[in-house]
Amino acid sequence: MNDAAQAPTPAPAPRKRARVRAPELIGKGGWLNTGGKELTLADLRGKCVVVDFWTFCCVNCLHVLDELRDLEEKHRDTLVVVGVHSPKFVHEAEHQAVVDAVERYEVHHPVLDDPELATWKQYAVRAWPTLVVIDPEGYVVAQHAGEGHANAIRTLVEELEAEHEAKGTLRRGDGPYVAPEPAATDLRFPGKAILLPSGNLLVSDTTRHQLVELAADGETVVRRIGEGVFREPQGLAQLPDGRVVVADTVNHALRVLDPETGAIERVAGTGKQWWQGSPTSGPALDVDLSSPWDVAWWQGKVWIAMAGVHQLWTYDPESGTVEVAAGTTNEGLVDGPAAEAWFAQPSGLAATEDRLWIADSETSALRWVEREPDADGYVIRTAVGTGLFDFGHRDGAAGQALLQHPLGVTALPDGSVAVSDTYNHALRRYDPATGEVSTLATDLREPSDAVLVDGDIVVVESARHRLTRLRLPEEAVQVEAVAHRTRREATEVAPGRLRLDVVFQAPTGQKLDERYGPSTRLLVSSTPPELLLGGEGTGTDLFRELDLNPELTEGVLHVSAMAASCDDDPANEYPACHVHQQDWGVPVKVTETGVARLPLILAGLDG
Repeated sequence: MNDAAQAPTPAPAPRKRARVRAPELIGKGGWLNTGGKELTLADLRGKCVVVDFWTFCCVNCLHVLDELRDLEEKHRDTLVVVGVHSPKFVHEAEHQAVVDAVERYEVHHPVLDDPELATWKQYAVRAWPTLVVIDPEGYVVAQHAGEGHANAIRTLVEELEAEHEAKGTLRRGDGPYVAPEPAATDLRFPGKAILLPSGNLLVSDTTRHQLVELAADGETVVRRIGEGVFREPQGLAQLPDGRVVVADTVNHALRVLDPETGAIERVAGTGKQWWQGSPTSGPALDVDLSSPWDVAWWQGKVWIAMAGVHQLWTYDPESGTVEVAAGTTNEGLVDGPAAEAWFAQPSGLAATEDRLWIADSETSALRWVEREPDADGYVIRTAVGTGLFDFGHRDGAAGQALLQHPLGVTALPDGSVAVSDTYNHALRRYDPATGEVSTLATDLREPSDAVLVDGDIVVVESARHRLTRLRLPEEAVQVEAVAHRTRREATEVAPGRLRLDVVFQAPTGQKLDERYGPSTRLLVSSTPPELLLGGEGTGTDLFRELDLNPELTEGVLHVSAMAASCDDDPANEYPACHVHQQDWGVPVKVTETGVARLPLILAGLDG
């Protein structure tokens, strides 16, 4: 035997990925925030570009807008973020609605209005939000779905800056963003309102990050409250002691206002966004929240519509604690025991003696919570709505009635409820006694809440920046019925076995966090449930073999994926960790020519 060390067999060279040129950015609605200029990718050559596919109904998209702000500011001379607005609901395809949303959510980068999903299809996007990174030479280098990718994108942008600075292909300087002219109105995209004991109205003035007290006429400004304290406040509810609890939405907190003194204090939330694995109960000031959108006092506690995680929580002022009350964090419409129910961005609450009504916006549904008969727990039931992809404006029996992304619900004196049917620009009514849905008023503009005042109803017309007082009609308004399904095309899949792959590549300098067990999670279900004969349920692998029912030709696959990665530095005892998560609702159609593999990109590129 030769004593000389044998040379190791060289590892095969990694297969070089073909570089993919980024498709052009096209959209029938044109460009916003560019001073009227039409942008092309050629105009952005030399810059690092992050294309953000978003739609303004989607709370996860709003989270990503906030995640990107620091990145935009730090790399403002090398990075251009481009929003591509890709609508889910019919209303979101209206150009003026996109203009309003860009202002409402303070989007400070160019936005392409793509009402026909042309660019969405070119980039093969399957989920809101999705981020695509394009290098300064115009090639796609990464794709990320969902939230939690800001750190990975920051690292990648820094790598691209260094690489293209060295190559001479990086162009520094101002980007194409042009700020629109500010508008002068007393309110700007108000969210919710309540009636104060004085007869005045308190309104959350969302885009100006304040509360505004209006006189009884609903127009005269008495005072502005909380400048520099709130960020996009939404829900308001009066406590038994006369104080007002406020859902401080983008600050992920609850605050309490004393209307007498004007004093404001934080009572729940840390200011950080809740992520999977974080505590779901405990001292209120120590537990993270996620985009609380509305609040209501019911059965001795403050109930919270936690839109950011598709749950209901409660805050107990007496004990100073919060806890999850209903929902699993999975997005969809599933009734039953509170702990097993699914919601989709609950955004409006209204309490009666025995029910808590919920406007569940993404399922276009009206739902409620009540005590489980002969039990200690709560149960969730649905009055109107069927799921994530069916919506419209149709009255009649509740089982076939349709709403479109409602944000508010108001209890009426006769036991019925008024629904602020936001994307239908209407006020609707559901009567539990008859099971009928009717229309009370139309020609409103994105109504987001309503409050009873002396027998009238005052509607928050969010996109008209005002409150509108209406008489409650004795007879409902008649409207022509309209039904819609989501504008997204179904993915054609082959019958039989379908391979599901969630693509996840840990960002540069990170590795999967295996210190406390598996760092990935995959949950799969379907609508209808009979679509899957096998493969549903929860597991730790990011791939799954699904068995499709040969007797069904279409349905929706619900996929929820999570991966946790940490900085890969052996010298650091406490590495920074990051959670990446996304929910997909994938409409599928079973055809003989369909695909046998369904890739969903969480982070990276599909090889």
